[in-house]
Amino acid sequence: MRALCWHGKEDIRYDNVDDPKLENKDDVIVKVTATAICGSDLHLYNGVAPAMQAGDVLGHEFMGEIVEIGPDVKNLKIGDRVVVPFTISCGHCFFCQKDLFSLCDESNPNAEQAAKEMGHSPAGLFGYTHMLGGFAGGQAEYVRVPYGNVGPLKIESDLTDEQVLFLSDIYPTGYMGADNADIEEGDTVAVWGCGPVGQFTIRSAWMMGAGRVIAIDCIPERLKMAKEQGKAEVLNFEEVDVYEQLMDMTKGRGPDRCIDAVGAEAHGAGTWSDVKEKVELKTGTASDRPHVIQEAIKCCRKGGNISIPGVYFDELKIPMGPMMNKALTVRGGQTHMQHYMKPLLDKIEEGDIDPSYIITHRASLKDGPDMYKTFRDKADECIKVVMTP
Repeated sequence: MRALCWHGKEDIRYDNVDDPKLENKDDVIVKVTATAICGSDLHLYNGVAPAMQAGDVLGHEFMGEIVEIGPDVKNLKIGDRVVVPFTISCGHCFFCQKDLFSLCDESNPNAEQAAKEMGHSPAGLFGYTHMLGGFAGGQAEYVRVPYGNVGPLKIESDLTDEQVLFLSDIYPTGYMGADNADIEEGDTVAVWGCGPVGQFTIRSAWMMGAGRVIAIDCIPERLKMAKEQGKAEVLNFEEVDVYEQLMDMTKGRGPDRCIDAVGAEAHGAGTWSDVKEKVELKTGTASDRPHVIQEAIKCCRKGGNISIPGVYFDELKIPMGPMMNKALTVRGGQTHMQHYMKPLLDKIEEGDIDPSYIITHRASLKDGPDMYKTFRDKADECIKVVMTP
């Protein structure tokens, strides 16, 4: 079959690879009908994520049709149309039983490697480093999906692939980002980052009763989408001092909830930040950047909440003194997908949201290497890429 494979920093290739096979009795094989490039994939493309190997099949946002099932799979049949969550969860361990599916104790075969870096291992992920399992991803014609009774969500309505594809990651991720902020009725919510996850975080904040949503970015088309589709007030951090502007907008109190929808490769404003980041990208020494977390801690009101759906890999310089003295609550985590997928599918079916509005570019899988570059460079006003094998 054909797939998009990682061969090094900024080196994605459309390769021939072996077809997947059932390995366990509860596996399923999915024929991919739609897949997407996620902002998290850019961390791999840019060489920031550790433990990648040449030839790794990429992609963790995908859906398709069941073409083969293991004998222990009871809730699916060949021909079923499914969306597959990016986290791989067993469904029966201590954490899965608590609905903390992204913390699954059983699904990462390289758990010891992850534990050496993090203290404990989270769940395995599709198409995302050998530290998190080395599972072949969904930017391919076919995918082996473990734990077929737990992961895939069956789509039984006539919704299009584009309307439900983002249930595989970014819509639940944006929703959990808002959920983790513990938004109360009438709260002012500030969202750093207006990429796809940020867009869904904005929409989710309104669903949870926010009285005001302020979106922060520097990319004009993203700010435009946040304003027009997300009904947010917008700030361009290259044009204003974000702290001063937020204090002015909130009469000095600060936003009640601050959400970092950016993650490891946040960009800073100012000459020094620009130079440092250009050197990092040029020399291959790029690392996690603390701009957004530092700014959110500074801006958040006393006793407020900070939520971090953005992906990080390494250590950061965090202003612990301000965080402690302001009595801030901070929550992060990969998304507990199975907890959110069905309720959010219901919202799509009920017409509360059509997630396909964020798609700006459609392509075939063979165009993937070029689309990675377009997405990374934010060229041609690219916000979200969907591909078909």
